[in-house]
Amino acid sequence: MSTTTAAVAPLTTQDAEALVTAAYRAAEEAGVTVSVTVLDAGGHLLAFRRDDKAVLISGETSTRKAYTALQLNAPTADLVDLVKPDGPFHTLPTALDRPLLFIAGGVPVHRDGRLIGSLGVGGGAPEQDHGFATTAVEALA
Repeated sequence: MSTTTAAVAPLTTQDAEALVTAAYRAAEEAGVTVSVTVLDAGGHLLAFRRDDKAVLISGETSTRKAYTALQLNAPTADLVDLVKPDGPFHTLPTALDRPLLFIAGGVPVHRDGRLIGSLGVGGGAPEQDHGFATTAVEALA
């Protein structure tokens, strides 16, 4: 018995740049300075933007949020309560080579129901970052 899997177009550099632009624009309209990171399905950096006015750590924050959303295929906002002591992910951040970041603002990117990458936004309040990331992903669809 053979099974076939339909090909799904990967996240392209053009897609990544569109995601960065949409998230950055949403943050700018809200008066918030952010950093935005887009990773492909393999965790490779496709696009990144940090305004000169953004706090330097916001770049690392956006990247770790994107990485977390990609690794767990879930918005980081949905994972916050799972890392509390005795929660299912309590020891996970220290078990991986690259620590995960369970703060809202990381969102997986899907195409045809399959994970093709992720987006992370850092610099605003977590709820704001989540909104900026979600807005960008919805604009790509």
